[in-house]
Amino acid sequence: MIVYGRNPVYEALRGRREVKQVWATEAAVRASDWLADAGPALASAHEIEGISGSADHQGVCAETGPYPYAEADSLLDDPDSLVVCLDEVQDPQNLGAVCRVAESAGAAGVVIPQRRAAEVTPAACKASAGAVEHLPVARVRNLADWLADAKRRDAWVYGAATGGVSYTEPDYRGRVVLVLGSEGRGLRPRVEAGCDALVSLPQRGRVGSLNVSAAAAALVYGILQLREVGVDRGP
Repeated sequence: MIVYGRNPVYEALRGRREVKQVWATEAAVRASDWLADAGPALASAHEIEGISGSADHQGVCAETGPYPYAEADSLLDDPDSLVVCLDEVQDPQNLGAVCRVAESAGAAGVVIPQRRAAEVTPAACKASAGAVEHLPVARVRNLADWLADAKRRDAWVYGAATGGVSYTEPDYRGRVVLVLGSEGRGLRPRVEAGCDALVSLPQRGRVGSLNVSAAAAALVYGILQLREVGVDRGP
């Protein structure tokens, strides 16, 4: 895989997978001590665009090993884990943006389906600003089945959907799985049926819905805030 952009390459060098080769422009090397330490092969911006397949390379790209997907069940090992699931989100930019939110918020990881869904591609790495190099991302054969398994491990599963109860109503202590649907279609019926409750954000403007990454950011950080005050919300 060819990872491109300053943050993705920097985080790949600090992350879990092997970085086989780094290419950089002279200007990029002069601007970043860490890049000089990586021993890059010097290349022109045009050459790096050809290697990476993107003009959005910021003067640096790297060849890495394959992305190391996590085991989905391990994401629930912590009794207070917060896991974000994406139900057939197909835009790698959205996947990357959600992973950036999840990693920043300290979520246990992100779960995605193996089929009809974006994978961790170079574009997703770029959109995540390198967060995917540290955040566990797992792929499962059947998301609805995995949600059922999560519930058997005492996790509460909440699906984000228009018309659900206010996201402030549930008690988010313990293991929590937050499920967000695909662009346009939302949650599939079987995935929605596997949720313990549907939650929604307030919609006070004229636009009917948020982008999935914006909704993820609002809900994940809202859950973190509610967890902090949870002791005062119930016995």
